[in-house]
Amino acid sequence: MDWHQHLGFLLDDVAYLYTRRFEERTQGVSLTLTQCKALAVLANCEGVNQKRLADISEIDPGRLVRILDRMEAVGWAQRRSDPHDRRAHALAITESGRPVVQRIWHVVRETNSEALTGLATNELHLLTELLERVHANLLALEPLAAEPAYRGGAADAAAGA
Repeated sequence: MDWHQHLGFLLDDVAYLYTRRFEERTQGVSLTLTQCKALAVLANCEGVNQKRLADISEIDPGRLVRILDRMEAVGWAQRRSDPHDRRAHALAITESGRPVVQRIWHVVRETNSEALTGLATNELHLLTELLERVHANLLALEPLAAEPAYRGGAADAAAGA
């Protein structure tokens, strides 16, 4: 079996190739796939706070803060005072951000069309269902206990590792 046929490696390769193609299409607006995801999810969930957006979008909270800072700086998103929690901000897409979100969805459709060429409708539904189940399985896992760092080298070779 070739190394790229192992599930984890194959998923990584597909994600890398998809991201590369997607980002080729978004060069005009200089956005990464993760930035596009944050903006698209925000457009669908306006009024959420940063913590909730991080949860929904599955983007690391620290990374999301930087993305939101950039989106706010270019005028595509804004933080508004949350009327229910003075410590939090409700997030929103601005009018100038709406065309960018439309462009993102256009890029999603184009990239998906290329990536899924040759798949029948029933195969596409099955692929989506199976990936959603794998996603749910991985989300449900408890973190593993930290293991000692791998040292590699002669000690492992001598031990038959």
